[in-house]
Amino acid sequence: MKIVVCVRQGRNGEISPFEASAYESALRIGGAEVILLSMGPMSSADYLKSLTRLGACKAVLLSDPRFAGADTLATAYALSNAVRLLSPDYVFCGRQTMEGDTGQTGPMLSELLGYGLVTELMTLESIGDSAVCLTRGEGRVEMSAPAVITFERMCDLRLPSLFSKMKEVEILTAADVGVDADKCGLKGSPTRVIETYENQSGKRKCVFCDKEQLYPLIEKLISEGRSEAVSSVASDCKLERVWIVGKKPRGFAESVSDDVTEIELTDEDTIAKRIAEEKPNAVLWATDSESKRLAGRVAARLGLGLCADCTALDTDGSTLYMIRPALSGKVIAKIKSLTIPAMATVRTEENTAERVVVTAGHGAKGSIDRVKAFAEKIGAGMGSSRKIVDNGLMSYDTQIGLTGKIIAPEVYIAVGVSGAVQHIAGMQNSGKVIAINPDKNAEIFEYADYGFLMNAEEIEI
Repeated sequence: MKIVVCVRQGRNGEISPFEASAYESALRIGGAEVILLSMGPMSSADYLKSLTRLGACKAVLLSDPRFAGADTLATAYALSNAVRLLSPDYVFCGRQTMEGDTGQTGPMLSELLGYGLVTELMTLESIGDSAVCLTRGEGRVEMSAPAVITFERMCDLRLPSLFSKMKEVEILTAADVGVDADKCGLKGSPTRVIETYENQSGKRKCVFCDKEQLYPLIEKLISEGRSEAVSSVASDCKLERVWIVGKKPRGFAESVSDDVTEIELTDEDTIAKRIAEEKPNAVLWATDSESKRLAGRVAARLGLGLCADCTALDTDGSTLYMIRPALSGKVIAKIKSLTIPAMATVRTEENTAERVVVTAGHGAKGSIDRVKAFAEKIGAGMGSSRKIVDNGLMSYDTQIGLTGKIIAPEVYIAVGVSGAVQHIAGMQNSGKVIAINPDKNAEIFEYADYGFLMNAEEIEI
């Protein structure tokens, strides 16, 4: 069995946790021929060499000035040509990189290759002529080879053995993989970043309270019901003929258009055919598993620009401007599409049965049982920060944030959470936010409506 694992060197010089899971999962398959594939500058060769020490039989680097500036579609196109040369049974990808955070390269790659696709894998139960996968969004899925599989952060990458040796990296240019130069790099990218700025979204005015007010406040907020966070500001100018796939993107669509048509979330063949025939000005998708998967495949099939995970939209009446976080949420990018229709997935939270969610952060690591008792007392669901999961104190399915899940309960209570932008990305659309932290300078208070200067042990149970 041959497995190609797509990786990218992060800005911190490390592999992303999702790609680490993909690579480790490939290495655990007995007898598999594992090949690393990356696209980047020549300086990435040393990074790939270091990864081969873990067990890959070789690494391939696509490196050519013509690849520079590629968006997700141009990246998927270049990678697809290399994959065809390697002819694997499976392609393993991380759910997303930590730079672009789009999660669209895998679905686009599968469409361009004509491979099957499984996304958000949590457990690889078996693999051979077909793969049996337990996924985050769809449960158990079986997919025949050849297929592209994208991985959640479900295992840690091993360390190299003391006596392991690095393999050489094969360098392939645009000519080597036979790409069309007009489809590569910036020239072949149907989306353009036109502006970037520091991410200030989600900030609120925090009112600090005495600890005796905690339970009365929670009771009051629950009785009041949801106070909606605004995800898009209505534009003065309006865009004509905006489609939404399913119901969830309607609020975003109505912020930029008075002409909104809802189409059914069916399959890529049906949706792609209708878009090609009727040519709306924009198509918006939700960010649930099925919507993201279909959006990437439809965009690749039609050669359309797709902006992923948008938190806001704007328009001048003729162009749709798509606004999304990048670089792990540190910056906001304003993007436009060079193709019509413009397509975007818009950030919609995961469904949650709980009106109230309590999240344990690193500051509460010694008091997890108390935080759980607090959540149980008020009838709340439990969430966690990445550090709590990394320390093995709670399971990954509770993790809130950029590398976890996005939720928007009526009341969100952060206990011992520092307020890193990666975590804020997962909860900033909550109705009301309560932060409990003894450090008055903790960033979480900038994103909270109410603050309590105390630690988890001071919560009365």
